[in-house]
Amino acid sequence: MPKIKFNEIYKDLKSKIENEEYEYQQMLPSENTLVEIYHCSRNTIRRAVALLSEEGYVQPLHGKGVRVIYQPVDAASFLIGGIETFQESARRNHRTYITKVVQFDEVVCDERLSRRTGFQPGDALYYVRRVRYLDGKPLILDTNFFLKSLVPGLTEVIAEKSIYEYIENELQMAIVTSRRTMTVEHVTPADESHLELGDYNCLAVVTGQTFNDDGLMFEYTQSRHRPDYFSFQTTATRKKVIA
Repeated sequence: MPKIKFNEIYKDLKSKIENEEYEYQQMLPSENTLVEIYHCSRNTIRRAVALLSEEGYVQPLHGKGVRVIYQPVDAASFLIGGIETFQESARRNHRTYITKVVQFDEVVCDERLSRRTGFQPGDALYYVRRVRYLDGKPLILDTNFFLKSLVPGLTEVIAEKSIYEYIENELQMAIVTSRRTMTVEHVTPADESHLELGDYNCLAVVTGQTFNDDGLMFEYTQSRHRPDYFSFQTTATRKKVIA
C-alpha cells in the first residue's frame, strides 16, 4: 500500500479526533469498519492507528478496540509535541496565521555552525528566519537551517507557505523523527525587534534536529515563543519494572 494512503488515513482520523467527531473516551470504529471506510488493508489501518497511539490520540485495548484519549487543549496555546507545522497547529486551533520571511540566504556550514547544528563542515545550507503571526500578533521567531542536498529548490515563496508541505508533497521525502530541547532564555534584541513581547523578558525556546526516513538530518531549527502562547504536550507510557 503506498505511503500516501497510510498518511491520508492517519491525517483524516487525527482531524476527526481533534474536531471531536470521535470524542474523548469514545471507541473508534472497528478495524473491519475502517477497512471498508478507507478501502485499504488491515495493515494500513494498523499503521495509522499505531501512529495515533504514539502521539497520544488513542489507546488500543486488547480484545476491545481502540479508545480515543485525546482531549482538546487551550486554543490560545501553540503546542509542541509530535511533528506539527505552524500552519497545522493554527488550523487545529481555528486561528488565523501568517508567516513572514525576514531573511533567506544560502550559507556553507563552518566549524562553529557545525557544533551548533550538527551539520558537517562544508555542507551547503539554506538559512531561513521567519516571524509567525497568530491572530495578527507576531508571537514566534523561527530560525531554520535546511540541508540543500536533501531539500533542493527551496525558495522564499515556499518558506512563506509551508516548507514541510513542499518537502512531503513535492520532494516526496518522509519526515520521521525530531529530537528537541526546550529551554527558557532571556529575550534578545532580535526577539524585541520582531516580536510583541509586552512585559515578558524571557521566551520558551525549542531547538531541534529533524530526520527523514533514511535517518538523515535535513533540518536544524530554533523556535522562540512568547510564553503565554506556548504549551508543551507529550505522551509517555510507563513500563512495568520487574524487581
